[in-house]
Amino acid sequence: MSTREAVIVKVGIADVQIVRFPDKIRTSGLGSCVGLVLYDKEAQTAGLVHVMLPDSSLSKTAELNRAKYADTAVKATIDMLVEAGCRKFALKAKLAGGSEMFKFKMTNDLMKIGPRNVSAIKKQLSLYKIPVISEDTGGSSGRTIEFEPKSCELHIRTVKQGEKTI
Repeated sequence: MSTREAVIVKVGIADVQIVRFPDKIRTSGLGSCVGLVLYDKEAQTAGLVHVMLPDSSLSKTAELNRAKYADTAVKATIDMLVEAGCRKFALKAKLAGGSEMFKFKMTNDLMKIGPRNVSAIKKQLSLYKIPVISEDTGGSSGRTIEFEPKSCELHIRTVKQGEKTI
């Protein structure tokens, strides 16, 4: 029986990846962006998508990056996980990010990208009946997150606020 060293798969901005235990998955640079983890505990498999914007309808490019937008990222991640052997009905979600990195004097909701990202992701999750098990969203600090598919723990490092696990 060969045992291989676990690797940490890095997810870039507007990117999505999946891992199976013993590997872990990580993304950094979550300001107004949201890191969404979808996982199947029994399959010990997880997907992480680094969502930048709430709505793909404003995209001007012909080749749409599905991981970039909340309204397309959830389905893209679900599709990848099901293809990898996960059961759609067993998927659960954890999320972090969605900060308001820059406070503007105007109260224009259009400028509140972080909260809009969180709201758009939760709307998509509810359409697919995927429960949010825990979240660490909002505030005004950046985050780095790492998920471990066996324990289903999401480790969060927040700028100037230390670490926590949800």
